[in-house]
Amino acid sequence: MTRKHDAIFDDVLSGLDAPAPAEERAGTRFLKRTTTISERLSGELEEKTLRWVDPARCRMWDRHNRDYELLTEDNCRDLIDGIRSQGRQEFPAIVRPSSEPGFDFEVICGARRHFAVTWLRANNYTQFKYLVELREMTDEEAFRLADIENRDREDISDYERAIDYADAVERYYGGRQKAMAERLEVSQPWLSRYLQLAKLPEGIVAAFPSVRDIRERNARELKPLLSDPDAAQRVMEEAAVIAREQALARQGRGGYMDGVAVMRRLVKAGKPTVARAPDEGKTYARSAAERGISVRKKGRKVVVEFEDSMTKSQLEAAFAAYLSDRFNA
Repeated sequence: MTRKHDAIFDDVLSGLDAPAPAEERAGTRFLKRTTTISERLSGELEEKTLRWVDPARCRMWDRHNRDYELLTEDNCRDLIDGIRSQGRQEFPAIVRPSSEPGFDFEVICGARRHFAVTWLRANNYTQFKYLVELREMTDEEAFRLADIENRDREDISDYERAIDYADAVERYYGGRQKAMAERLEVSQPWLSRYLQLAKLPEGIVAAFPSVRDIRERNARELKPLLSDPDAAQRVMEEAAVIAREQALARQGRGGYMDGVAVMRRLVKAGKPTVARAPDEGKTYARSAAERGISVRKKGRKVVVEFEDSMTKSQLEAAFAAYLSDRFNA
């Protein structure tokens, strides 16, 4: 055999030296080893090198699509309990070499796993280590890998994903949405909706209790209101009021308003005041002693009647009372 084949042969056999069950025949063991070697040589079998490392030697990639600061014991509890129950981390994180002093690896995928193992080590489970798979990759490849792994996960919010996409389309694809959509294998309209979400004004974002409460559909609902100057002003003013209320809630002075309630108030603020239809046959006058105008609804029209002998001042007073009532002045 060549040296290459010798190395592959030794590598394959190194993991197959465990004692076989008594009923397994030597021929079967040899067949399994031969099959494994054949698959390795043909390229059908790809082996990866996994490492158990200290999570403190790993840092998050600067453009990781998950906000590590939002990870807590509560929202990682399922993973913490799973690792503790299994006695180890089952699925490796994907990392690449780090050039930053004090760190060996840069985490591309696996922020929650990193948090869970770090939490366990800090809470009397020092035997746990962080399981990683080391790869060499460019920033664009790292972005696509992280997106593929986390695209369908509900614990990454729409807004976090939108901000990540908005950065990536400029950084890696020269602002060309079509090129980015093709690389991610998604439709352009789908990508466009997330890029639109990333454009939400900071004042709107501040109105939500957390960026995790901001949904892609929220941007679609607010877009027509924010496109109208008058409506946009009302929405932004209401957002500022809500943001102050949320800030008080963070100080323990009142409760948080959830995302649904925030959207309800913003949309209501943006819609124009709807004039109330007057009651049928309602009379408006300056005083009960004076003659006035009679207002009634007829289909989609409003009929106003008054006596021809009414003076200018009486009409002006009656119409003022009607307009005040109709527009809640």
